[in-house]
Amino acid sequence: MTLLIVTGPPGAGKTTLARELAGRFERSVLVEGDAFFGFLANGAIQPWLPGSDDQNIVVVKAAAAATGKFASGGFETVFDGVIGPWFVSDFVEATGLTQADYVILLPTIDICLDRVASRRDHMFSDAPATRQMHEAFRCADVEPRHMVVDPTEDPEVLADEVLSGVREGRFSFRRQGA
Repeated sequence: MTLLIVTGPPGAGKTTLARELAGRFERSVLVEGDAFFGFLANGAIQPWLPGSDDQNIVVVKAAAAATGKFASGGFETVFDGVIGPWFVSDFVEATGLTQADYVILLPTIDICLDRVASRRDHMFSDAPATRQMHEAFRCADVEPRHMVVDPTEDPEVLADEVLSGVREGRFSFRRQGA
């Protein structure tokens, strides 16, 4: 593993899993994709609102470029953020890498909504947007091997399962044209 992308809708458990995974390596980096939206100073549009697409592409590609520098610099790199299957190839290309491991967490919509509703000190708490993003991931055109449906809530067990899948090549993603 050099780069592991942990994604899914809001409330899927991405951050908890990403922290557990990054903590398992001697030289690791945890890139929190949401932090890059915090760099926007003026004129920002909430990333789930209409009209945010161009902004989101710039922010996500900036996050990907930084992520790629860590991964190519010899760090086991875990990216935690919303990277849908419709954008993963562009994300991996922007890292400068040809391959990454790509894991989509997809708990039930009720679990995601409960987690989002109980968040404190997090920029995202929008229930309708959570529903929309959950549906987008659920219906996405992606190879089922990248999906972890109804993941266990035990982060250590889930990390074991994901790392086993990484070793087996289950989550390997090669960008188009690479």
